[in-house]
This record gives sequence, structure tokens and C-alpha cells, in this order.
Amino acid sequence: MQNEISPRERANLTLNHIIPDRVPVDFLATVEVWEKMIAYLGMESQNPSDSDYFDKSWEALLRKYKVDCRILSYDQFFQPPDSFFEKGDSIGWWDALSRSTPNRMFRRVAKDGDIFDLWGHHMRVIENPTGAYEEIVQFPLRDASPSDVQNYPWPKPDWWNFDPLPDVIAQLDANEPNHLRFRAGSIFEVAWQLCGMEKFLMDLALDPQVPLLIMDHLTDITAEVLKRVLEENNERLDMVYFYDDVATENSLMISKAMWKQFVQPRHARLFDIVKKFNKKIMYHCDGSIYPLIPDLIEMGVDLLNPIQVDAKNMEDWRLKDEFGDKLCFHGGIDNIHTLPFGTPQNVQNEVKDRIQVLGRNGGYIAASTHHIQSNTPPENVGAMYDIKIRQY
Repeated sequence: MQNEISPRERANLTLNHIIPDRVPVDFLATVEVWEKMIAYLGMESQNPSDSDYFDKSWEALLRKYKVDCRILSYDQFFQPPDSFFEKGDSIGWWDALSRSTPNRMFRRVAKDGDIFDLWGHHMRVIENPTGAYEEIVQFPLRDASPSDVQNYPWPKPDWWNFDPLPDVIAQLDANEPNHLRFRAGSIFEVAWQLCGMEKFLMDLALDPQVPLLIMDHLTDITAEVLKRVLEENNERLDMVYFYDDVATENSLMISKAMWKQFVQPRHARLFDIVKKFNKKIMYHCDGSIYPLIPDLIEMGVDLLNPIQVDAKNMEDWRLKDEFGDKLCFHGGIDNIHTLPFGTPQNVQNEVKDRIQVLGRNGGYIAASTHHIQSNTPPENVGAMYDIKIRQY
């Protein structure tokens, strides 16, 4: 057993397939879970101001549970000009129900209460039995022509300001250096959310000009923003995080041939930027992404999330046996059944099982298979992060 090391060292060791002193962990949850856990632990809840970049009470929860990873996100640093807003708009940094980390998240709030993110997704808050979520209610590019896409009010890279980032990192590292990844965003997923999934997928199959134009704009903007943040903060950022759901629980959402023709080249362009700066790449896709894993490895992906083990061909042993010498894994703790409906002992047994399989020879960061959901008992969250069960 090694002596205690820093969270950053711990995660970097496991990402290099070396067994550290204990398995590193991450924490991603819905807003309701964060608030519930702070109350459950009797911690002080703080109200961040619009000048803050992360919620200090949420960050304190991560330190309480000795979480090794931190995320910095592109939408924390979005500072558009006044022309971006309509009369009566305001910025809602802290009300976004999509927040899963302590980070603030940009939202343009219209005077009628409707919500828009920086890409123009039009959303409203929808209640559910244990909380609420943001649902897209209109698709601004649903019936767009090529000229409509060209003239769409795309955000400009100059509207991002990363000058505060070094100070934000210094605040996060005040106690000890954490493993830091930069969330760069999505291409396929953001694109279909601007059009509506059915319309986007049908056009992609029958007449892909508009879908490809949309994805090209997203790729161009993301590439420039990514280059700027890595050029300015290259030494301290450990990894870049991309997400794009292209799978269901049983299959891919589009054929592998379509993925290779339309989606892969755009991600490859972004991945190449990251590799030029010698950073590792994390990629998120729910469901059965098994058919694409060899291609993702070839493209340079180092860490795959969320490892939904009940999806087709996504069993932990299968992934570790077939790809564990070339790929690391993040997630794997079931948040559909075990976390919300199991006992604390069920949760701990599953954590131990995942560590035994996915953590063999390093290469595993323990976390839930997606954001811990609002119906999860706080006792089960606490059981998952019990320091005693993190040993190999």
C-alpha cells in the first residue's frame, strides 16, 4: 500500500494503468441530490453570487467525501455582449437544473420565464415527483434552410473570457491539487437538440446538408474555444471531456457507417487539438456504445464514461477483458436500480465489485453511471463514498 497521495496524482496514476493507493472517485448529481446531501450532512449551504464561478458549499461536499476529480466547463466562462440579449432578459447562473457539479452554468432567462442556453436551446422547467428538469420546448432550426443555419445567431469564440480560470483553479487547489478536466461540449447531441431528434435523424439519412452544416458550426466554435483554453491553461488542466449520446441500451442510434461518415470526423478534429497539447481525453456516451469502442480508442480516447453495465455488451468484465489495457473506465455504479432502490450494503457491494473488475491493474474512476438522481436516498450516496470501500 502506498502512502497517501494527492487526488491529482491518484487519478493520473490510474489513467496510466498504474494502481494508486486507492481507487479515485468522482461525484456527479442532480441539483436536488446536492442540496439533499448538504442538509443530510448538516453542512452550511451558501448562496453564491454572480461573480462566483462555483458553489463553495457544493465544493465543500466534494472535499467531505474526498472526491478526486473536478470539472471546469466552457459555459462557466461565457460572457456575451449586450446584443446577445433581448429586452427584459437576465442571466441565471445558478438556477440551471442541468447543473451536476459545483460550477455555475450560463442561462439566458426571458422575461416570461423561459430559459435559453448559449446555443439557443429553448427550455422550460418541468416538475417531476422528486424534483424538476429543463425540457426543450421549441427547436429553432427544425425547418432551417442552409442559409438559415448560416445566419443563425451562433455564439462567437470572442464571447468567452478565460482570464478568471487560473484563479478558479487556485481556489479549487487550495487544499490539495485535484484532477482537473475541462468540459468542452457536444456536437451530435447539441445539433439534434436544435432541430428535434426525429427531424435531425431523418435529414441525416435522406438529405444531410443542414445537419452537417449545424455540426460544422458547432465543431468550428468548439475547436476555437478549446484551443484558447488549452493555450492559456495548458500546464494545469489534466484532461478534456466530450459528451455525445449516440447509443440506446440495445444498439447505436445511427448506423456505425453513418457515425463514421458524419460524426467521427468532427470529433477527430477536436480530439487532435487535445492530443497536440498532450492531454488525455474523456468521452461520455450512455447505453451500448460497444461497437464504437475500438474506433474511439484509435481516435485517442483514454477514459470512457459512464459504463452502463446493463446495456448490451457493456458488462464490466467484457470491457475490461477486451479493452482494459488500452482504455480506462469512469462510472459503472448503477443509478437506475442500485443507488435509488438498493440498500446501503447493496451499494457498497456493487462498488467493491466494480473496483475488483474495472480497477484491475488500475484504469478505473468510480462514479455513478450518470448523475445521481433525485430519488436516491442520502444513505445510499453516503455508502457509495465511504472511504473504507475504496481499497483495491
